[in-house]
Amino acid sequence: TIGGTPQPNPWTKPDSGTKEWVEFFRDHRIGHQLDLAGDSYCSNLWNNDIAPRLHLLFEDLTGEKEIKPSLLHGDLWSGNIGSADGRPSIYDPAVYWGHHEAEWGMAWCAGFGPQFWEGYRSLIPQDEGFLVRRPLYDAYHQLNHYNLFGGGYIGSARSDLEILKKKLNAKEKS
Repeated sequence: TIGGTPQPNPWTKPDSGTKEWVEFFRDHRIGHQLDLAGDSYCSNLWNNDIAPRLHLLFEDLTGEKEIKPSLLHGDLWSGNIGSADGRPSIYDPAVYWGHHEAEWGMAWCAGFGPQFWEGYRSLIPQDEGFLVRRPLYDAYHQLNHYNLFGGGYIGSARSDLEILKKKLNAKEKS
C-alpha cells in the first residue's frame, strides 16, 4: 500500500529495463490511481493524449542509460524521515522496484534542501530528461493524495498531466 491505497506490484522480467518500466508505471501506478479516482477529465487526458506516447519521455534512457530497477522507498517525504539514536532513519515505506527518479514524486512536500540535492546528485547525477519526466512522478502522488484525502489534489494532478501533454506535443514536433 501507499498510505491506505492498495498498490499493485506485479512481477516483471528479471532483465527489465526502460520499456518495462514505462509499461509498469503506465498501468500499475498512474493507470491504477486514475481508475480509483474516477475523474473523467484526467482519465481521458491520460488514455488519449499521454499513455500512448509515454515512451517518448524516456527516449534518452537507452543503451548505457537503460533503466535498471532500484529498490524504492516509494513514499519519501518529510513525514517519513526521522532519526533513531541520532542517525537518519526512513520509515512507512511503499516499497517497489522501479526507476530511481520515481522516488522524487513526493519532493513537492518533502522539504529537501539544497545540501540534500547536492549530496544526492554527487552520487546519482540528474538524467537529461528528468525535469521533463518529473510531472509524471508528481502526478502519481497527487492522484494518490486525491484518492486518500480528496480536495484540491485533483487540480494539481490535472496540471501535471496537462504539462505532460504539452511536453509530449513539443517532443512530437521536434
